[in-house]
Amino acid sequence: MPSLRDYRDRIKSVKSTRKITSAMKMVAASKLRRAQEQAEASQPYASSMAEMLARVSANVVVSAASPKLLAGTGSDKVNLIVVVTADRGLCGGFNAYTVKEARQKILALQSEGKDVKIICVGRKGYDGLRREFGPQIIKRFTDVLGKKRVDYAEADKIANFILSSFEAGEFDVCTIVYSEFQSVMVQKPLSPQLIPFKINEADRQKEAEEEKAADKILSPYSFEPDEEGILAKLLPRNLGVQIFRAMLDTSAGEHAARMTAMDNATRNAGEMINDLTLVYNRARQAYITKELIEIISGAEAI
Repeated sequence: MPSLRDYRDRIKSVKSTRKITSAMKMVAASKLRRAQEQAEASQPYASSMAEMLARVSANVVVSAASPKLLAGTGSDKVNLIVVVTADRGLCGGFNAYTVKEARQKILALQSEGKDVKIICVGRKGYDGLRREFGPQIIKRFTDVLGKKRVDYAEADKIANFILSSFEAGEFDVCTIVYSEFQSVMVQKPLSPQLIPFKINEADRQKEAEEEKAADKILSPYSFEPDEEGILAKLLPRNLGVQIFRAMLDTSAGEHAARMTAMDNATRNAGEMINDLTLVYNRARQAYITKELIEIISGAEAI
């Protein structure tokens, strides 16, 4: 049976842990506000750019002369999966859900007989995938989301690496896996396709609903230069924008998940302290009662 000193040490240890988790919750909350503002500011731009490219590409008949980022290589044998996670843990299941989505995507592609290559953005994605898919990880980028502010230069560096690999014929299809920041409590794993360009179903449905609500008739557009020239310039830029959006959503989602996890840990520590204090008081009372019984028994024996 633990002694009273053991109970006191345990209570002291849990109180110290509660101070740490409470401080981490406050730090995550302060970082979340900046990251959330940055993520929410980027989402309309990224969505509008994808919708605009979808409208332009709808007027293009895909052929050998079309931009390679739109037409693709004509094959889907080799797939590149870009997994965007946080660099640090202690944020609940945030990273685990993204890794799970990536693992399911990889296994589904492998079951179809396709080759898979992986790029990890963030240390936790690499840690979660290296044991099972270590030889397939061709590149990893770390310490890009742990900074005070996510920089577009980091996203541009990743996009340039992907573009150079695509031009070298190292893969046919590129998909990015990340957790979209929807609210402080909700971060949803997504896996949109980046190469060849393909508008995701959510944006397509949104566009259709807006057109139906406005009951508008599409007018013919004239482009200068032609559609292929516009797409050739904008599609590489769109790749960097979508990667930047994924990084911002991941950063905001990480801080939101950490704030929630540390809040739960702080409350659990408080409940544990109350339970240990109750057990300590009971043990102390039993110890005092035992000493009184021994004193009374000794007095009666004299």
